Amino acid sequence: QVQLVESGGGLVQAGTSLRLSCAASGRTFSTIVMAWFRRPPGKEREFVADISRTGSITHYADSVKGRFTISRDNAKNTVSLQMNSLKPEDTAVYYCAADAALRPGPYDYAYAYWGQGTQVTVSS
Repeated sequence: QVQLVESGGGLVQAGTSLRLSCAASGRTFSTIVMAWFRRPPGKEREFVADISRTGSITHYADSVKGRFTISRDNAKNTVSLQMNSLKPEDTAVYYCAADAALRPGPYDYAYAYWGQGTQVTVSS
C-alpha cells in the first residue's frame, strides 16, 4: 500500500507560478513511478506528467510541456510539480498517483494509488 498526500494548491492569477507537492508513505519510494493527473471542471481526468523511479525519465502532456516540471526527491519521499506561466485552462483538481509498474504510462487506470487531490484555480 502507498499513501499519498498532496499540498500546494490554491487560487492564482494567470501568468504566475505554483508548486504542488505530494508526500508518499507505505512503500520504498524509489520502487514506484509517480505521476500527476488533473480533472478540469466538467471534464474527464487527464494525464499531466510522470517521472520514473530514479527521476531520470519524465513525460508531459502536450498542454503543459515547457511550462510544468515534475521532479522527485527519493530521500524525502516526495514528488513535486512546478507549474509556471499558468493559464485559466490549467484550473483543475490535481491528483498525485503512484504505481509499482515500470511504466504505467499516461493512463489513469494503470495507477493503483491516488491522493485526495488539491484544487488549483487560475483566474484570468
